[in-house]
Amino acid sequence: MRKDVGVDGDAQRIGQLVWMLFLKIYDDRETEWELLDDNYRSPVPQRLRWRNWAADTEGITGDELLEFVNNKLFPTLKNLTPPADDPRGFVIRAVFEDAYNYMKSGQLMRQVINKISEGIDFNKAQDRHLFGDLYEQILRDLQNAGNAGEYYTPRAVTQFMVERVDPKLGEKVLDPACGTGGFLTCTIEHVRKQYVKTVEDEKQLQASIHGVEKKPLPHLLCTTNMLLHGIDVPTQIRHDNTLSRPLRDYGPRDRVEVIVTNPPFGGMEEDGIEQNFPATYRTRETADLFLVLITHLLKDGGRAAVVLPDGTLFGEGIKTRIKQHLLETCSLHTIVRLPNGVFNPYTGIKTNLLFFTKGTSTQEVWFYEHPYPPGVTSYNKTKPMRIEEFEAERAWWHNRVENEYAWKVSADDIKARNYNLDIKNPHSPDAEVHDPDTLLADYAALQQRIGRTRDKLKAVLAAALEGKA
Repeated sequence: MRKDVGVDGDAQRIGQLVWMLFLKIYDDRETEWELLDDNYRSPVPQRLRWRNWAADTEGITGDELLEFVNNKLFPTLKNLTPPADDPRGFVIRAVFEDAYNYMKSGQLMRQVINKISEGIDFNKAQDRHLFGDLYEQILRDLQNAGNAGEYYTPRAVTQFMVERVDPKLGEKVLDPACGTGGFLTCTIEHVRKQYVKTVEDEKQLQASIHGVEKKPLPHLLCTTNMLLHGIDVPTQIRHDNTLSRPLRDYGPRDRVEVIVTNPPFGGMEEDGIEQNFPATYRTRETADLFLVLITHLLKDGGRAAVVLPDGTLFGEGIKTRIKQHLLETCSLHTIVRLPNGVFNPYTGIKTNLLFFTKGTSTQEVWFYEHPYPPGVTSYNKTKPMRIEEFEAERAWWHNRVENEYAWKVSADDIKARNYNLDIKNPHSPDAEVHDPDTLLADYAALQQRIGRTRDKLKAVLAAALEGKA
C-alpha cells in the first residue's frame, strides 16, 4: 500500500485494509451461516460477494478492478436496501456509507487482496485467534496515526476496567464512545469466560453488547472487531453521536446496567450540541458532556468505569457542578490515578479511571496512585502498559487499607474543597497537586522569597557601589 500514490499515511492505510478485511471476514462467516441454515440468503448481491470477485487470485486486476470497486462495489454497498427483516444487510450499509477506496493502482490492490484471500480462513479457530492478535496490533498502530490515536485505549486499561466492573450475563453493556471496540471486546471475552455455559447464554450475550461511534473509520474498525469476536450481527454498534440527542429524550428503555468507556477528551463539540443538556451543565467540552450523559443513562444500581483527564478532576465552573451532580447521584467509590505516558504517543495528558455506582450518594472516595513498574520511567509503542501491572490493585480492591499508594477522602472533605478531586497522595509529599488554594499559597510564598532575594541583591549592589565611591 505504501507504493500506491493514493494512500497517504497510516490512518488511510488502515482504513483501506479494514474494509477489505471486513468483506473477507463477512464472506467466511456467510460460509458458516449457509451450512447452518439452508434458507440463508446473502444480503450482498452475488457479483459483489468476496468469493465472486476477490477470492480468485487470477481474477480481475488493473483498471478493470479499480472500475469495479469504485463504480460498482462501493456505490451498491453504500446504498444497499436489504429486506426489513435482515439486519445483516443494514450492518453492511452502515459500514460502507462512509468508507472509501483510496488506492489508485489496480495491480497493487490485487496484490493486497490476494494476500488477504490466501493468508486467512476466518472459519478456522487457529487462524481467527492468530488474526485477532494481529488486528489488535493494527488498532495499536492507530496510536501513531495522528488524531486516529484517540480511538484506541491500551488493552491493559480496558481489561482492568472491565474486570472491576464485572458485567454479568444478561446485563446491558454500553460504550457511548466506543472507538474501535476495545471495551466491548473485553466485555465479550469476560462474560464468555465467566458466565456463558450454553447456546442460549451466548445468544443473551450477543444481544447485550451496545456501542455508538461518531466517526467512520473507528466505526468500521469496531464492526469488524465485533465479527472477529463472534458477534454475528453487530447491529448494536451504531454510527452516530451519542451527544447529539437531547438528554431528556433518553428514557427508561435506554438505560443500562454497565457503562465502560474512554470518551474523547481535550476536544470540543460542534456548536449547538450543548443545547441538548440542562443549562447548568452546558459546555462544549466533550468529556464533561459524556460524564453527564453516563450518569443519566445508568440504571439505579448500574456500574460505570470511565477514563477521564486530570483537567476534569481539578477543573472549576461547570466542571464543579458536574462533579457535584456525580457525587450526589452516584457512589464514586474509586479513582485510579494513572502515570504519565499511558496514551503515548497520542497524548501525554495524565488520566484517571473513575469507578462509580448509580443510585446512592458518595460517602467516601478511595484513590489509588498506580506506579510505574520497576525500571520504567514512561510507556511507549514498544513498551506499553501491561495488565500484570494491575496485580496490586486487584489484590487491594476487595480488602482496602491505606498504603503508600492508596488513601481515602470523605465526601464532606471533597465538598469543602469545592469538589476538586485532584487530591494529593498524603504518603507521597512530592506528588503534583492542582488545588487552587495550595497553588495560590505556593505562588505567594514564592513571590515573597523572590522579593527577599531581590532586596538582598540590591543591598549587595549598593554596598559594592558605595565601596567604589
